[in-house]
This record gives sequence, structure tokens and C-alpha cells, in this order.
Amino acid sequence: MQVSRFLRNTILVELFVPILLLTVGIYHGLMQVIYRAGVIHQSSVAKLDYYQGLTLHGVINAVVLTTFFAVAFGHATIAFYLKKEPNKRATALSMWLMVIGTLLAAAAMLAGKASVLYTFYPPLKAHPAFYIGTAMLIIGSWVAFFDWITIYLNWKKENRETNTPLAVIGTLVNFTIWFVCTTAVAYEVLVLLVPWSLGLTPTVNVPLARTLFWFFGHALVYFWLLPSYIMFYTMLPKLAGGKLYSATAGRIAFFLFLLLSIPIGVHHQFGDPSIGRGVKLSQSLLTFGVALPSFITAFTLAASLEYAARKRGAKGLYSWIWKLPFFRKDVFLFGYLINGLILFIFGGLTGLVLASYSLNNVVHNTAFIPGHFHMTVAGPVFLAILGMSIFLLQQLTGKKIFLPTINTIVPYLWTVGVIIFSTGLMWGGLMGEPRRTNLGLTYLNPASDQYHPYWVISSMLGLAGGGIMFVAGFLYFISFFGTLFGKRVAEPTIDLPVSESLHEEKRIPIFDTFKPWLAIMALIIFLSYLPAISDALNNTGKKAPPYLPTDPTPVFQKK
Repeated sequence: MQVSRFLRNTILVELFVPILLLTVGIYHGLMQVIYRAGVIHQSSVAKLDYYQGLTLHGVINAVVLTTFFAVAFGHATIAFYLKKEPNKRATALSMWLMVIGTLLAAAAMLAGKASVLYTFYPPLKAHPAFYIGTAMLIIGSWVAFFDWITIYLNWKKENRETNTPLAVIGTLVNFTIWFVCTTAVAYEVLVLLVPWSLGLTPTVNVPLARTLFWFFGHALVYFWLLPSYIMFYTMLPKLAGGKLYSATAGRIAFFLFLLLSIPIGVHHQFGDPSIGRGVKLSQSLLTFGVALPSFITAFTLAASLEYAARKRGAKGLYSWIWKLPFFRKDVFLFGYLINGLILFIFGGLTGLVLASYSLNNVVHNTAFIPGHFHMTVAGPVFLAILGMSIFLLQQLTGKKIFLPTINTIVPYLWTVGVIIFSTGLMWGGLMGEPRRTNLGLTYLNPASDQYHPYWVISSMLGLAGGGIMFVAGFLYFISFFGTLFGKRVAEPTIDLPVSESLHEEKRIPIFDTFKPWLAIMALIIFLSYLPAISDALNNTGKKAPPYLPTDPTPVFQKK
């Protein structure tokens, strides 16, 4: 479809800003593995501290990139499928709130006044600009979502007996999860952390802040993932040359995510003594339940891909896999998505390990944790974002992909790097290697009394994998920015690949409406988080004064 200049420029800005910042995020990712491998035996390089870099890496990659992309992709999806562009004022307000908020948070981080990691746990204290900027980024994404709801409701009035397009269901489910879960972190930031950071309140309730964060924090993972799922269901079968085995399966999966994404955050707090055992047990069981939509997706996509391969003449039980268009430059998006799926197999399996209370205790706060989440965040999430960003860039600018061979190779090179990197971290984690720690200062510094030689090989694997990931990211930037600044050869448009359904499926009303699912979602969240919040309020102990990450002395004591 043809798009207005306004929408085209908005989406391009929402792709350009995070990809530009991603250059900083990937650089600091490389520096993290260099520090942790013991190559550097100091706390900073180029006047950027280890924890400052770790914060920049986490916030840019996990919050800024994903939020900007989800909004940009949402604009494209809603406009393409519902044939209605978003409201100009709402869209402009959304974009500027996100851009200004990101700049505020980035300024605080670059100035070294917000080295609190992407979880920004108190009592680590950041500059108020970090918290306010983060809140503005979130509120900006809400504005876009509210506008899409209006477009959807108007479309539904005119198409009551027509199935809502699967991609639209996925987009609205994703942002419903996002809106509900971010209300908790918005309260944490605006009510607890900003007054505390400004010095208006002397202490902060740490258990409550952590609980509110993880109400948001694990649902955030599904906010990252669902754009990938939309691409898996609605685009991947088409790119493979086949059809989607079942669109109804996709609807079921999306609505299950709506129910189960939020009420499972406490499994990140298994080590928190303030949360009771009953809450941990119930949320652990719900965490296992959220694997169900992923299993549905795995079966549906495998069937869809096998159908595509057999259409190409594949024979035998497994040989059909090699008939898929892995290295075709004209369908490069297939490579990004299929590599993400491969990594997600390992990410999902290791996630089940962490959902178990007893197994989680074995690897709690070790390098196994970032090894796991890089399989998911740096797997299907990151690769889908990279692939769709350059795909939309190509269409919205009417330009050819710069160095298409390099662009096609990037996801495979990245996948090799992630596998090596995550293997090293998870291996080290099983041997007790800590996360979020500059190992080069102590444990991997031969001059230190705390030198720990058992972690040398695992950390070197992490370094090797991280180096390969950095090279893949660098090649992607060459292709992305080369395309951006290339010559226009076609009219700008949005033409998303749309997968047809293999079977003619009847419309099932309950899978085409949000009301009953929203009611069940509210009930599950209430039952799972009321006791968790109660525990956090009643089992607080002494409230904590603020700390800076570089000094174990409370800030108020120094005054």
C-alpha cells in the first residue's frame, strides 16, 4: 500500500534512532566480554566505567531498541492490514515523547549518573533525568497504542463478521500486555524512585520496587517476542514459499500470551526472602504454563515450513529442511527469522530450567542467566528487529539493499556468535561464575588473590562469541546505513509478505474478541500479584538509603 509522507518519515525516524543508538549498545556489549575475559584489568576504558557501559548496553538494547521498533512495526502493521493510517497528532506526540525521553535517559547514562543497569534496582540511585526519560519513553508508546485501538474499533464496526487479521490481533495483544505491565513500573519510577532521587524522600522500599519492576520485567520479554511471533505466523510461511498451517493456532497462542505473560514475574525473585513460598510456587507453575503457546507455535511453524519445502519437491523424513530458501538474497528476511527460531529453541529450554525453583537456585545470579536471555533477546527478538528494520527501510525509501550478500550472511554469522557466547556464559554459570561482575579486576586477574582459573576457558568462549556478534553487527550497520543513504530506485510503499492459510478455517468468535480474555487476564493478575504485593509491603525490613555503584557507603552518610 502507498503511505503518506508523514507516516513514512515517522516510521523511518523510529527505526533510525534506535539503530543509531544500537551502535553504542553493541560496542559496550563487546567491551563487556573483554572485561569479563580478563583482557582488561581496570574499571574503565576511554572514561567509560564498566557499570556505565553495562547500563548503556542493557537499556539501549533491551528497552530503547525494542520499544521504538515495536511502535514502528505497529504503525506499519495497523496501516497495512486495516488500510487506515494513524492520527497525525497522536503519532507525532508519541514519537517526540519517545525521542526526548530517550535523549534524557541517554544523557544521564553517558554522564555516568545512571549506572544502575537496565533493572535500575534501588538502592542504586540514578539521576532523575534517567527515571523521567524512561517514563516518557513508555508514555510515548502508550499514545500510539491508544490511537491504534480507535482505528481497530472503527474497523470492527464496519467488519463485525470478518476475522480481524492475525497480525492486528498480535499487535493489540502485545501492546495490551505492554500497557498493563508498564503501569506498575511507571508507578515505581514516578512515585517511588523520582522523589527518592530528587531527595524529597529519604529512603525507598526495595522489596516493593523490585516486585513492581518484575511485574513489568518478565512481561517485557513477551513484548520483545511478540513482534517476532507476528512475523513467524504471518510472514515466514510466505517467505518459505508455502502457507500457514493454522491461523487459529496463532490466535490461540496470542491470547494465551495475553493471559500468562504478566503473572509470572516473581520467578525472578526466587531469592528474595520478602516474597512467600506460596507466591513463588504459584508463579512458578504459571511460568511453566507460558511454554504452551510456544509449543503450539513450534508445531504450527514446523508444519508450515515442511509444507513449503515439499512444495519445492523435498522427499524423505528430514531432508525437506534443506529445501528452504536459507541464502536467497531476494527473501533475506527468511534468514533472519529462521535463525531466530533456531536460537529460540535453546532459549526456551534453558528458560524452563530457570522456571524451576530448585534448579533456579543452582544458577541464581550466575552467568547462566545472561547466557539464557541472550538466546532469546539476541535470538528471535534481535534478529527479527534487524531483519524487519532493513526490510521496512528498503520499502519506505524505495532503495535497494546495500551489499545484499553481506545482509544475507549477517543472521547466520550472528547465530554462530550467540551460540558460542551463550555456551561460554552458561558453562561458566554452572561453575559459579557471577553475572554483572568485572571479572578482569579480580577473578580473572592473575595478579589478584581472588584469581579463579576455572573460569578462563568459559569466559574466553564468551569473548570469542561476543567478538563474532560484534563483527556481524558491524556488517549489519554497513548494509543498513548504506541502504539509507543510497539512491531511490522505486516508489516508497509498505508491502508486507502475507501468508495464506493452508486450511479454510471458520471464524470462531471467541478468538476474534478481546473482552473475555481481558477479564480472565485481570482475574489471574489479581490472584497472582495481590499476595506478592502484600508480601512486599509487609516484609520490608529497614528501608534502604541510596547507594552509588562505585561506593559501598550510603549517599546520605557521606553528606
